[in-house]
Amino acid sequence: MARHLITSALPYINGIKHLGNMVGSMLPADVYSRYLRQRGHDILYICATDEHGTPAELAAKERGIPVDTFCAQAHDAQKTVYDGFELAFDYFGRSSSEQNREITQHFARRLNENGFIEERAIRQVYSPTDGRFLPDRYVEGTCPHCGYDKARGDQCENCTRVLDPTDLINPRSAISGSTDLEVRETTHLFLLQSKLQHEVEAWVSRHEAEWPQLASSIARKWLTEGLHDRAITRDLDWGVPVPADTWPELAAEGKVFYVWFDAPIEYIGATKEWADAAPAGETRDWKSWWYEADDTVRYTEFMAKDNVPFHTVMFPATELGVREPWKKVDYVKAFNWLTYYGGKFSTSQKRGVFTDHALDILPADYWRYFLIANAPESDDSSFTWEHFTTTVNKDLADTLGNFVNRVLSFSRKRFGDEVPAGAESGETEAKLGTEIAGLLAEYETQMEALQFRKAAAALRALWSAGNSYLEEKAPWLEIKTDPDGAALTLRTAMNLIHLYSVVSEPFIPASAKAMRSAFALADDTAAWVSADEAKSLDAVPAGTAFTVPPVLFAKITDEDLESYKERFGGAPE
Repeated sequence: MARHLITSALPYINGIKHLGNMVGSMLPADVYSRYLRQRGHDILYICATDEHGTPAELAAKERGIPVDTFCAQAHDAQKTVYDGFELAFDYFGRSSSEQNREITQHFARRLNENGFIEERAIRQVYSPTDGRFLPDRYVEGTCPHCGYDKARGDQCENCTRVLDPTDLINPRSAISGSTDLEVRETTHLFLLQSKLQHEVEAWVSRHEAEWPQLASSIARKWLTEGLHDRAITRDLDWGVPVPADTWPELAAEGKVFYVWFDAPIEYIGATKEWADAAPAGETRDWKSWWYEADDTVRYTEFMAKDNVPFHTVMFPATELGVREPWKKVDYVKAFNWLTYYGGKFSTSQKRGVFTDHALDILPADYWRYFLIANAPESDDSSFTWEHFTTTVNKDLADTLGNFVNRVLSFSRKRFGDEVPAGAESGETEAKLGTEIAGLLAEYETQMEALQFRKAAAALRALWSAGNSYLEEKAPWLEIKTDPDGAALTLRTAMNLIHLYSVVSEPFIPASAKAMRSAFALADDTAAWVSADEAKSLDAVPAGTAFTVPPVLFAKITDEDLESYKERFGGAPE
């Protein structure tokens, strides 16, 4: 089986993330990882908190604690939420790790040796009020492109254009709010991306046909506009320090690498963290996933569209410039925005449902299913409480949950606590098996293609097929005249439940486990079931003991809906 390296965009350290962040990176990566594991592939799913940069310093300053303490606390808080969503990372690291520091400095040295880094004196914003140079995110103002008045000095949150602090209109200090700003000269390291333009173009050309249009179009747009040399250091107290053995003067000045230089390298750093964290007696070879791995590893990245330029152009340029055989991404799964009633989810503006609050309301599987079934793949998609309620009630509570409950409850009432034997399978069961095999094949096709909305539709169709079979056979009527026929119907339906427990695991892992554990099968696992195996509907034989699990999904009532809207807000006025 293939080796699959999977990464999702690193969540930034300053606060718990919203649902848009979850569906644009980590959740689909988890769904895909789970699916591939079930198929027997060798999977390594890596993520980490992105801990360097201005926002971390500002957040720590606001709380009155050291920035390293803030980051450690925030990392643990985020990891708790991701555990709640059952994100099955192989490792969830930290970009402030010693491993990332070592590899980032190694990359910088190699780029310098190869002629792709240059020291340049630049003019940078300085705040006399704060007594310091203000790196990009320490400067706020109005975006010159879209007029958004809360744009940051590195990127406009509204139009996603990359900026320099000196581009902003009416700039102000993010620390003190002072508009008394000056432009002074300081020296920084620049990555000479312009010298790598043709190499990056050639590399993108080899891959873009396979990528989603969203990813390839963004990469191509950046290349068409031309790659510019960009500063990769900042005047900050917190970050990967410039190595003194290569740049002693800059190191003495306290220069650190720009967060967007070291953050992508953390994918490699976190893999080394994973290896170094191996328990006693276990050896983990981190380098085989990243070094000279083009022919042995399939690398897939998951991210929202604002991260695409950094992963399809800037980080590949870095890797190419190092002149070492580091693994570069094979497939970039890019997502559009999930909006909240048509407006952007925003961490900074506290708009929308945040992941910790979501888990306060309902278990993770409700959110996992809804988000993936409505993933913003081809265009933006909108979260509304009305849509969420309808999806949960129709798909999860009625189609799946009700099927499981009524099959197992009715069988226990009429036949006891073991799967009934009944008659041999007939024409109706054969027809059902063929239908299930076809639907499962469609589900597999969409999962392999990373088309999550279509995969969810195929999964929903699998669930619906069981309900249609149950309605056609009507065992509550059948039992009055043909008990053996009713037993066959229920046995077949129980086999569907077991099948659903396997194929639903990537989407709703906790509910899948509850369904699977209802049957007392020896050595039962979540290993994938092929279409041919599913067709026979005989994985759970007659005589198998079973229990009726608690209700899988409770319906959201009108009262619940109103309370959610009151707490989080509904449609904007």
